[in-house]
Amino acid sequence: MDKIIIEGGRPLVGRIKISGAKNAALPLLAATLLAPGWHTLKNMPDLRDTRTMLLLLETMGVEWQKEDNGTIRVNSAKLASFEASYDLVKTMRASILVLGPLLARMGEARVSLPGGCAIGARPIDFHMQGLEKLGVDLTLANGYVHGRVKELKGGTVYFDIPSVTGTENMLMAAVLAKGTTVIKNAAREPEIGNLVDMLVNMGGCIEGRGTDKLVIQGVAELRPAEISIIPDRIETGTYLIAVGATGGEVTLTNCNPSHLPSLLEKLRIVGLEIKERETEIHVSCPAPLRSVDIKTLPFPGFPTDLQAQIMALMCFSKGLSLITETIFENRFMHVAELKRMGADIRIDGHSAIVKGVDRLYGARVMATDLRASASLIIAALAAEGTTEISRVYHLDRGYDDLVGKLSMVGAMIRREKE
Repeated sequence: MDKIIIEGGRPLVGRIKISGAKNAALPLLAATLLAPGWHTLKNMPDLRDTRTMLLLLETMGVEWQKEDNGTIRVNSAKLASFEASYDLVKTMRASILVLGPLLARMGEARVSLPGGCAIGARPIDFHMQGLEKLGVDLTLANGYVHGRVKELKGGTVYFDIPSVTGTENMLMAAVLAKGTTVIKNAAREPEIGNLVDMLVNMGGCIEGRGTDKLVIQGVAELRPAEISIIPDRIETGTYLIAVGATGGEVTLTNCNPSHLPSLLEKLRIVGLEIKERETEIHVSCPAPLRSVDIKTLPFPGFPTDLQAQIMALMCFSKGLSLITETIFENRFMHVAELKRMGADIRIDGHSAIVKGVDRLYGARVMATDLRASASLIIAALAAEGTTEISRVYHLDRGYDDLVGKLSMVGAMIRREKE
């Protein structure tokens, strides 16, 4: 296993190019199962999760090619298997996204219950209930969900709570169902809009993009498509927060400010100066940090995937911050590690009360999940002294060349074998 070593106390200054979004790339890769022929996916991030998804598709008979400019070409013409085995699925929750496309294309799917970061239960109840509304016969046994359907038929699906992957699975199944499907209380994240764009490019008929009501008119068949993966808003937010923590000045390129409305508003309250352009964000931190309260919510609310990072920032602010997690029940595991560095944080149920301190100090800490890893990176960049972060393989799931990008803007950061 590797560890990351950071000499803290250096402001980040320069330019960082944002990579394609992990949470958009994975459903787009799954969508290639819906139509044989060569699909072209541009701006593909080089991550452990995207590599795992490609390997999963490969085990089903899918061909793929990688080009030099971040483009992946995928062809499912030789799709031969409807099973996603435990060996691959155990490492990545998003692998459940092959369930809908396999049912639509082959009429059968057998998918292992997924794994991923240990941040909460994240059941697939919404997926199963929605697919049953389209006529799928589903059973759950021996750690696998097994679905069969002779013909998908449109229906009305209502989510009690907006589910991103649930909405995506329903979209990919409904686009080839007979008749009309209505998804109510659908998730509205930008990554879903990216999937809608791809499905429409493939010949799908979908109305309501960007709203909580999606209407899908099923079509008989789809064709291969070309799509560009949207910029990663969580990577963008992570670097914005890191600049605030270190008191730096950075321009983020190849990003989309409209995908982070809540974060940008909160960072301005904290005291960061932010200038937005169409595909760039310039951020600087000229003044002491003020505290701000945060409550995670579905888009366009504050992203749960940035909760750990903003908590690290609040450790350096003046005053008290109340951070409330409403999405996942087990997403405060980074608190104990931040406290090892000198943070003053108290957990009260689903909330964390953060009292800003004068400084954090370098320490040996351990990453517990993907976004917790990022929070420790931010804390270490601004801390006094040296921090060693172990179990950093989590970072490889969601950040494309994080060490290289931070080094380019002045961070003293390196990766070593433990």
